[in-house]
Amino acid sequence: MLQTTLETRATTSPSFVDLRQFAKEAGTGPAPQTITQEDAFLACRYPLELPPGPVEVGAIRLQAGVGTVANLEGDEFVIVCEGLLTLTRQGETLELTDGASAVLSAGVGFDWCCAESATLLYMRYRAGTAGEGKLIPIDESAPLVTSGTPAAELLIGPTPHCRNHTDYQSANGEFICGTWDSTPYLRRHMTFRHYELMHLLQGAVKVEDHTGASHTFVTGDIFLMEQQAHCSWESHEQVKKVYAIYRPVS
Repeated sequence: MLQTTLETRATTSPSFVDLRQFAKEAGTGPAPQTITQEDAFLACRYPLELPPGPVEVGAIRLQAGVGTVANLEGDEFVIVCEGLLTLTRQGETLELTDGASAVLSAGVGFDWCCAESATLLYMRYRAGTAGEGKLIPIDESAPLVTSGTPAAELLIGPTPHCRNHTDYQSANGEFICGTWDSTPYLRRHMTFRHYELMHLLQGAVKVEDHTGASHTFVTGDIFLMEQQAHCSWESHEQVKKVYAIYRPVS
């Protein structure tokens, strides 16, 4: 059984989470308490229940309208899962349609606009150093270069060919966002020392956790591998994904 329901999140051990399904369920639950001095982009959030730490993952539900965020306190990866969101900063405009994603780096201020209601998923990294905040689109068509492969002792069968493009990396190297692809491979269960949000652009992946719960994610799905999850990976076709990763450096 897929462990995504709001009712069971507090009692489950680290696993994988279907974030598109989580966003749908979040929208049917009680509205978050709105803090009047905060803009709706910051206030109308449904965080996933995770252990305390520098990472927050959740859904943002915006009604049609406009707003302004003066200063974003942490790095945020955002992806639109329904609707259209337009962000503007100092004459620069970034339009995010369904499935499009971007990094809003710490310190950025921006105006936002939704012609109709929109739902976003986000991963916030609070420990980054604020610099010159920017709006950084994830370029899904960027050229990819050869990258590392899974550890040989975890693989069942041939070593895959993996490629990567990094759109954003925090100054301390702990928060990384970009695009990755790989030829098919099977990997035994391993313990994730990081959080990873994935949006599948191509292919399908079956994951299974330590309890035997499994799910096959396909093109268009958005899911989270939680820190300390013990999961396997099984793909039988080329896979391409957008990712946002928090991996502690020590």
